[in-house]
Amino acid sequence: MSSPLEINSRKDENRTQRYARWVIRHRWLVLGLAVLVTVAAASGMPKLGLATDYRVFFSPDNPDLAAYEEVENVYTKNDNVLFVIRPEEGDVFTQRMLGMIRSLTDDAWQIPNSTRVDGITNFQHTWADGDELIVEDLVGTGEITPAVVVRARGVATTEPLLAGRLVSADARTAGVNVRISLPGESEAELPATVGHVRGLLDRYRTEYPDVEIHAAGIAMLNWAFAEAPTRDAGFVMPLMFGTFVLAIILFLRSFSGIFATLAVIGASTAAAMGVAGHLGVFLDPVSASAPIIILTLAVADSIHILVTWLQSLRDNPDKREALVESLRVNAKPVFLTSITTAIGFLTLNFSDSPPFRLLGNITALGVMIAWAYSMT
Repeated sequence: MSSPLEINSRKDENRTQRYARWVIRHRWLVLGLAVLVTVAAASGMPKLGLATDYRVFFSPDNPDLAAYEEVENVYTKNDNVLFVIRPEEGDVFTQRMLGMIRSLTDDAWQIPNSTRVDGITNFQHTWADGDELIVEDLVGTGEITPAVVVRARGVATTEPLLAGRLVSADARTAGVNVRISLPGESEAELPATVGHVRGLLDRYRTEYPDVEIHAAGIAMLNWAFAEAPTRDAGFVMPLMFGTFVLAIILFLRSFSGIFATLAVIGASTAAAMGVAGHLGVFLDPVSASAPIIILTLAVADSIHILVTWLQSLRDNPDKREALVESLRVNAKPVFLTSITTAIGFLTLNFSDSPPFRLLGNITALGVMIAWAYSMT
């Protein structure tokens, strides 16, 4: 007499086999529905935004962020672009270098959304002439003579507001700090600012090839958050995809298997990211790695089913029966693997950082979509 466990096992196997035969019998209907669902979901991908603010790493109720924003509300935002200048030889206190810094300081006022520019040359130096108190630029608009250079060095290397801030202790490096205030009315504000900054960098690097000049600061950091996902999408994703294709070709050596696997991973990734786009998601360097994770996990589902199918063909040349057998063997393992993986990623919702929560949700969705496509 069979045990209850064996009876239940046979029932589960029969149910899976019936499902597999139903899918094979209605394969064109299933395929058509899958394509329609994928296209509908993937249509949201163009709606995906790119986060361009370091604040996305903090929850709105984060006490540190709240305290920081309270300070900004009382005073002003401290977003900035910092030009860092260092000649290959000598220090910044030469007629040529001070001329360059003065020119860059003047040009920096033209950066979109700039509200203040601070450098060595326009530092408001205060000095007394008898009973008169004179306030003027440390390096004025006139000719930069050796006497002007000596005076600038003496003041800049001892003035607390400059020494160690906009000029290094060894006088080899100087900075020009540009305060940036974005109105927050358009997504084009930050790209316009960064684009102008990079234009200045290109121009001054061409005019002064013997001078290192770089741009740092909060504005450049914020834009890096938007550039990182874009750069990865253009390099890392194709590299990963190509690696998987090569591995599948080497291990499966089956054109239909390769095509099916690529269809599953491509559709799963596109559908998951498209749903995120429909929900108005803004990607960041953390959540932008979701497609790579989904791609990896989707491959695992497909490979398990395909390998068992190829093995079954050795005993049964009927491809459809071999596929039924493969689904019978793999239905539970693939489902359990997918659901536990999804649950694992969903636990990222306990993170205090929103990008990690977003990564967990998108990946969990993609994993379950990959399971559904693998089983159909």
